[in-house]
Amino acid sequence: MEITGYSASILIGISLGLIGGGGSILTVPVLVYLFSVDTVLATTYSLFVVGSTSLVGSASYFKKGFIAGKTALFFGIPSIIAVFLTRHYILPAIPEHVMNVGDLGISRSVLLMVFFALLMVFASYSMIRKGREKSDAMTKPANTAWIIGQGVIVGMVTGLIGAGGGFLIIPALVNLLKLPIKTAIGTSLIIIAVNSLIGFSFSLGHYPIDWQFLLAVTLFATVGIFIGAYLSTKIDGKKLKPAFGWFVLVMGIYILIKETILK
Repeated sequence: MEITGYSASILIGISLGLIGGGGSILTVPVLVYLFSVDTVLATTYSLFVVGSTSLVGSASYFKKGFIAGKTALFFGIPSIIAVFLTRHYILPAIPEHVMNVGDLGISRSVLLMVFFALLMVFASYSMIRKGREKSDAMTKPANTAWIIGQGVIVGMVTGLIGAGGGFLIIPALVNLLKLPIKTAIGTSLIIIAVNSLIGFSFSLGHYPIDWQFLLAVTLFATVGIFIGAYLSTKIDGKKLKPAFGWFVLVMGIYILIKETILK
């Protein structure tokens, strides 16, 4: 299982390097199912893995001038505030035992994994769907309040389940702020890095951290992002995105079944 887990960690980085998102949504399932890490602790570990890997990945985009600094701040500040509020107030407020549905007891871990699975299904749709005409979206002026709202949603997702939210950030940057796709990917990576690492710092002292294990997973994910960055020069990420979306969809359905029907 550990060998499978570390191999999957490389896949996390490859996805981030190749398409600028998607990989982070695999981190928690990899930690929970392949490394048997507690769900809440897995969301904390995921913040470090995703944040560190995205930070490394954003370096090449920064060198090429593919990061919009002002946009990252404009989008990122609401996200950071939302991460802080979520990690400090919302997540601790969820009781260990949430409710009973028939004979099924819904614990905090189950609730988080079901929410995560539903998010994976939603994310897979945005990856699978074909490149539709976006003339209406592209001609509308960016709505500041809507963009701030997107930042808050991304921050809550990051704080609650440890996913970077690239599948939410990139469409917002492309459709609302009219950024070129490569600039959107680079800017997304830096937003994910800042949100995730700050979110992880908020959790220090609250959860026991196995640094040796955490750094090992991060190292493999970092190797993956270099592979992904190299492949991005050889392969069109847009062609691989739908295939990865189907993989995320299957994973999401599997988690839903495992956490509900098979419990």
